[in-house]
Amino acid sequence: MRLGLPDFVSNSYFPAIAAVELGFFKAEGLDMELESIFPVPKTFETLRDHKLDFVAASSHATLTAFPDWKGAKLLAALAQHMYWFLVLRSDLGAKRGDVEAVKGLRIGAAPGVDLGLKRMLAAAGLDPEADNIQIAPVPGATAPGVSFGVTAAKALSEGTIDGFWANGMGAEVAVRHGAGTVVLDIRRGEGPAEARGYTFPALITSDRVIADNPDAAAAAVRALVKTQKALVEDPQRAADVGKALYPPEEAGLIATLIERDIPYYDPRIPEPVVSSMNRFAQDIGLLSAPVPYEDVVAVQFRHLWEGS
Repeated sequence: MRLGLPDFVSNSYFPAIAAVELGFFKAEGLDMELESIFPVPKTFETLRDHKLDFVAASSHATLTAFPDWKGAKLLAALAQHMYWFLVLRSDLGAKRGDVEAVKGLRIGAAPGVDLGLKRMLAAAGLDPEADNIQIAPVPGATAPGVSFGVTAAKALSEGTIDGFWANGMGAEVAVRHGAGTVVLDIRRGEGPAEARGYTFPALITSDRVIADNPDAAAAAVRALVKTQKALVEDPQRAADVGKALYPPEEAGLIATLIERDIPYYDPRIPEPVVSSMNRFAQDIGLLSAPVPYEDVVAVQFRHLWEGS
């Protein structure tokens, strides 16, 4: 079976990667292959076209290929809350929490991911056009297998952009190189309060897979829950995955990033979380109207993560 994800060298969807590399999918009887497909909308288009069996990505982005949640379901959360960072050039002297520091700057953001940034800025009272905030993809970050966050950190150090909106790996690389300063860490409560609930990383599949192979869908959820538990018990297991898959610098950072994310490793998808995500999706035009919880989440597998 094939599992697609939009960013590989990253902590964003790491539990899915670790479930493959640490053997948890195999232990559940699934022969799973990872495939990096960027940007996020293309990842979901590939699932829609039946060229993938599962996707590990932003929950709300399912709607880019499955309008109004028709044809796909969330199986479990890889972690909780929106997980992107706003990082600005360190020489700008921006203070932590000062979102207005983005005025007049060039901010790199991946297609699809930029929707969260734009909505967050609006919630903070900013208007990209009126405040001259240029939001665009990072040059060189669209090639297959390229890490958006790491590429953004490099672009920041070269002065190609003034800041970026990306994952924890990109933020950490930028900070350690002295090129960037973290201004907002949304997951940990910085920025507009509503932004934390815009989205979360999830394991997603199509209705076709659920109908044709429900045992595989259930096995995937069990594997994810066991992987999260293993990483919570020993975050250093992430280092073994990093050594096998990542360049040396990123391999050396991944265990530290995963240890920071451990408090958010919870596979549950509560109804209020779905309501918040869907409000965001409506606000940005991805969802036409509210939909029932059971149209978003594959509730027949909920017992596999309840109480975890």
